Amino acid sequence: MIVAKSKPRRVFWRVQAIFVQSPKKLTAEEKSRWQSWGEWMIAKFQRASSAVEGRNSFLSQMHHNGRGISGRRLKVLTVIHNFVIRRPDGTTAAQQLYETDFPNLFEWLITQMPELPLHRQRRLAAPVSI
Repeated sequence: MIVAKSKPRRVFWRVQAIFVQSPKKLTAEEKSRWQSWGEWMIAKFQRASSAVEGRNSFLSQMHHNGRGISGRRLKVLTVIHNFVIRRPDGTTAAQQLYETDFPNLFEWLITQMPELPLHRQRRLAAPVSI
């Protein structure tokens, strides 16, 4: 018998023993569902890559606190993927799906933005008396 040192490892060995002894076989649909769940769980783990990418890299942001991508960031990345990233034939995913041209996303955003406020006026330093 193999001695497991961590709780996940103990759970794994217990579940594996139950699975091997069970006469029930998984259907193709159940197997596919468990496979996709396993891939989803694996995606939650963060690999150590700070030596390669640095502390402020995309992976560091994506896996901050092991929570994955926030809902807002996911929406923004989806819009960028569908309307900005171009395929080798020069079209975007949205152009291929809807079979129509869309305006450049960033040019459109600039037309929708209000004028930026002027910077604050600096205070003049008080004269120093000696």
